[in-house]
Amino acid sequence: MSKRATIEGTVPVASLWTADDLHLFEEGRHYRLWEKLGSRGTTLDGRSGVHFGVWAPAASSVSVVGPWNEWSGDSHPLRSRDGGIWEGFVPGLEPGAVYKYRVVSADGSKWGDKADPLAWTAELPPATGSRVWNHEFQWNDTAWEEKRTAAPPVEAPISIYELHLGSWRRPGGEWPNYRTIADPLIEHLRDHGFTHVQFLPLMEHPFFGSWGYQTTGYFAATSRYGTPQDLMALVDRLHGAGIGVLFDWVPSHFPSDEHGLVYFDGTHLFEHQDPRRGWHPDWKSCVFDYGRPQVRSFLISSALYWLEVFRGDGLRVDAVSSMIYLNYSRRKGEWSPNQFGGNENLEAIGFLRALNEAVSAALPDRLMVAEESTSWPMVTRPTYVGGLGFGLKWDMGWMNDTLAYLRHDPLFRRYRHDRLTFRMMYAFTERFCLALSHDEVVHGKRSLLSKMPGSREQQFANLRLLLGYQWMQPGKKLLFMGGELAQPSEWNHDAELPWELLEATQDEGERHRGVGRWVADLNALYRREPSLYRSEADADAFGWVDCSDAEHGVVSWLRRGVSSRPFLVVCNLTPVVRRDYAIGAPANGVWREVLNSDATHYGGRGVGNLGRVQAEDEPVHGQPASLRLTLPGLAVLVFEEEDPGSVPAGLVVDQAESARQVESVQAVVGRQDSSEPGAEAAVRAEGAERSVP
Repeated sequence: MSKRATIEGTVPVASLWTADDLHLFEEGRHYRLWEKLGSRGTTLDGRSGVHFGVWAPAASSVSVVGPWNEWSGDSHPLRSRDGGIWEGFVPGLEPGAVYKYRVVSADGSKWGDKADPLAWTAELPPATGSRVWNHEFQWNDTAWEEKRTAAPPVEAPISIYELHLGSWRRPGGEWPNYRTIADPLIEHLRDHGFTHVQFLPLMEHPFFGSWGYQTTGYFAATSRYGTPQDLMALVDRLHGAGIGVLFDWVPSHFPSDEHGLVYFDGTHLFEHQDPRRGWHPDWKSCVFDYGRPQVRSFLISSALYWLEVFRGDGLRVDAVSSMIYLNYSRRKGEWSPNQFGGNENLEAIGFLRALNEAVSAALPDRLMVAEESTSWPMVTRPTYVGGLGFGLKWDMGWMNDTLAYLRHDPLFRRYRHDRLTFRMMYAFTERFCLALSHDEVVHGKRSLLSKMPGSREQQFANLRLLLGYQWMQPGKKLLFMGGELAQPSEWNHDAELPWELLEATQDEGERHRGVGRWVADLNALYRREPSLYRSEADADAFGWVDCSDAEHGVVSWLRRGVSSRPFLVVCNLTPVVRRDYAIGAPANGVWREVLNSDATHYGGRGVGNLGRVQAEDEPVHGQPASLRLTLPGLAVLVFEEEDPGSVPAGLVVDQAESARQVESVQAVVGRQDSSEPGAEAAVRAEGAERSVP
């Protein structure tokens, strides 16, 4: 008997859809489509089998095909319902069965075998079939769930380790498994003090080299690393270890692979039919039709699915800028304005607001993060005041400015000093995350370590300086994997991280290990001190001490919360050791050197202040007292007052002094330097990275 003969034909079945379901779907407000569409094991009249449901309103017929019926489009047709829904029940089909939908166009002239848009898992690529599956899993993260709901996520310390699962570790040269990667990943995250891990997209994607950003399965965890239950087990283990999980999610575009969403029912169903809005020139992929209510239901359901079914603690929404601008990466004539003549994509903006409102209403303790690279206003403001409603926004301006500054030889950094100070012109307009992400270490951009100028020793010192500067600035933190190893080469998605760097016994190996220790201690201080994370969006909790010494490459500032001691941060951005350097302090007393990136423990030279400095009763930089410091070259120093009882009620910030410092910075940066041709043009070119498209 053939396999085909063991599977009965499709049995008509009562629809899972109610009138309310259909009404919400057609209004773009049905946010739980995974409970209605896709495939699910069930019983009918005592017979076990699988219920199928798919949206294909323009199709003339839809049937379920697979190896179990020899891919016959005649054996198992589905029944058309209102709203373009097709449903049916196939008796005898079991979990794990491979299937697709054979979708025939309205005029019957063409057909295609399509993967299920609502499938919960799929075949191992390069195969493209969907699989029947379930969501059964015993969760053990109740304590984590209770802890997460105790306070808004933006008020907690958030230090994110961004990770591409397929290239973090490759045991035996093979892809890891969701379950078996848990122990080494948890150990690594704990050793380095990260609060969260953010996975590059784990949604099913046919091309591994897209890193998951060319998604075909918006409800399917990629089968490269195991089953949906294996991923649930990983999340459960991470939560049990006190580590949050963020999923990278891509509603901005999808690939044009024939088995995917493109031309799903013979029409532009998911993608916008106008190629000026429905095709992305950068990624050669399709753009969703955000104005179609059913597409909005599909995408918002996907977001909630990853937060509910896989218990994600938040989503990082990819490429928001490409969504909200009609002319993003398009030349004149390649885009059409909105109804008011502007370049804003009003449908995409409406979708993003609806997305964040839906998540906030259903799961208010989850974090929504926008990768938005322009100066679009109020990204992290509530929708009811006109904002987009995100919890955090990546500060791409800080990333571009800081890396543009540090890549220069320290001799010329004084002409780029405004790159360090400009951020404070906008730092408190949004809730920001300072991200050194995967995008900064690929496509010829070099690794973080290799971006740095100077000798090998100076490159390491510059990298520690970069990380210390990042952690001590206001904003949440994100570091892509390999940064904590001081990886010399660019990230390669086809190989695991160079863990052998940590095994070297010579000075170079100690420097690599030292960077990891530095990250761990930065995270420890950040997580310990509320003044470093609770007031990150409060301008009153930050104050420049001195931002005007471009000539010597020294900047200093204060961080403080409402009821906690202040931290004084000093950065020497040149390789010159500066002794007896006066820095203003808000109070007399002993100031303890709590962090020094030049410590030998981190691979530095050990120059510092012997752990403590007595403040002098001598006003400097508009502060009532001062410290006489030894500043190691290319280093970050962090001080805290040992007797917090002597700290004034607020930060001492002399506004006139601050204004004078800003004017001084502009005067220095505005000078021409004949020893560096093209300096002014370079400043203008780098500034373009901040501009709105």
